[in-house]
Amino acid sequence: MLGDDLKDARILDLFAGTGALGLEAISRGAKYADFVEFRPSSLHALKANIAALGVQKKSRIFKKDALPFAAALKAEKYDIVFVDPPYSSKMLDRLLDSWRAVPFARIFAAEHATDHVMPQGGRRRMFDETSITIYHRDELPLKDALPIARPSPAPSASPSSRPSPPKRAPRRR
Repeated sequence: MLGDDLKDARILDLFAGTGALGLEAISRGAKYADFVEFRPSSLHALKANIAALGVQKKSRIFKKDALPFAAALKAEKYDIVFVDPPYSSKMLDRLLDSWRAVPFARIFAAEHATDHVMPQGGRRRMFDETSITIYHRDELPLKDALPIARPSPAPSASPSSRPSPPKRAPRRR
């Protein structure tokens, strides 16, 4: 699904687990992969896999929570982000919102439960109870922008046309 996009790509693997997605990307020509994982057992396996494949110089591991890590990224820091959060959580939705607000990668590739409702657009491939959905930065509308401030019409002389002040809630004592 991403074969042509992997050559010399900068990869981010969020919820990396054992690193399978990022390591596969390196094996297919990615420039490097940054792995974000915080669970000790997964970190141990990830480090062992990187060493076994001899790709230490093309890999960095961040022992961090994926959500704040992604939220702090600047636009286009990576070419491809792989995300595989726990299926029963809303973390995928939050990551997708973060990416839509600041597209920190050109491509957002998510593994998720087939019944997880995803935004329209992108390409989707289903495998029994698991699906992979891939969005390109230009295929998905960015997170809702703030409305553009428009000049308000000139106030009329009539006092009845003025907006009333907001009502205050009664004070509790």
